[in-house]
Amino acid sequence: MSDALHIVCPHCQAVNRVPRERRGTPSCGKCHRPLFEGKPVEVDEAAFRKHLSHDEVPVLVDFWAPWCGPCKMMAPEFVKAAAQLEPRVRLLKVDTDTQQSLGAQYNIRSIPTLALFRGGREIARQAGAVNASGIVQWARSHGA
Repeated sequence: MSDALHIVCPHCQAVNRVPRERRGTPSCGKCHRPLFEGKPVEVDEAAFRKHLSHDEVPVLVDFWAPWCGPCKMMAPEFVKAAAQLEPRVRLLKVDTDTQQSLGAQYNIRSIPTLALFRGGREIARQAGAVNASGIVQWARSHGA
């Protein structure tokens, strides 16, 4: 096992090599902003692909849309879950209205949908609104 992980900066998308013992507090070597802030990162397709291909921590994605009532209800719960799961998990938000190709590629049929990725591959999926403790428990039950 390597003594460092590659983590994508949520601000500038630079890939950082972070010693395992510093994952909780590291800053980006390029833009010097925190790599983890305890909140989900809203991403476009390019940023989504970069996180999936380079982050060496599990990536939990909330596929949602702004018009969706259950998505709006779950949004603050996803933020609470991020505060508990980071830095062991990167949490991303994908707006399926503006990132339609991602919704199609991942066959998102209902929203909100949570998808957990490891090493760029989807390992678990759950549709429907969930509270923060449910999100955390579900993610951890799948090895996140």
